[in-house]
Amino acid sequence: MADEDQDLLAQEWADALLDGDGGDAAAPAADADDPLGALENVTDPADAGSADMGSNDEALADEWAAALADTEQEEVKHEKEQAFLSTQTHDYELNDQGPDSKAGSSSGKRDLDFILDIPLEVSAELGRTKLLINELLQLGQGSVVELNKLAGEPLEIYVNSKLVARGEAVVINEKFGIRLTDIISPIERVKQLG
Repeated sequence: MADEDQDLLAQEWADALLDGDGGDAAAPAADADDPLGALENVTDPADAGSADMGSNDEALADEWAAALADTEQEEVKHEKEQAFLSTQTHDYELNDQGPDSKAGSSSGKRDLDFILDIPLEVSAELGRTKLLINELLQLGQGSVVELNKLAGEPLEIYVNSKLVARGEAVVINEKFGIRLTDIISPIERVKQLG
């Protein structure tokens, strides 16, 4: 409503300025691109002043009309953008994960297949200790390093430096291995991350 009032007011003002010119049939028509073009054909200095004022008024009216048109175009563009954005938002429905959705679980498995080939570093720790640089430099063949674990305590298994299980050392085909005796629960693993 305010836009219509502004348009009407601007049009009335532009009409009043054009009517205030006197509507001289003898006055040369002003070119919209060249507002001073009307001055080239005027010979009387008194007429030149009135033509200059008339062309200034016309130029001012044209500026107002252009500004109002630009404002309207911006508003229309904004409304179109808002309409487009409103069509881009979607309401997603959450599917029930009950017994009827077992067919969809196979697609969920395929979604995780891409991570199955990621390599992880698995290490087993017999125990730990802290040494000074001086003590480290004095180590030689046959030296004994005391660890913080007691004999018979389980080894700790780490995956990417995170504790995931405990177990005992075994020998399989002349190689060491670990028999898992305790798996860390997911809740405990999450606590370790924090």
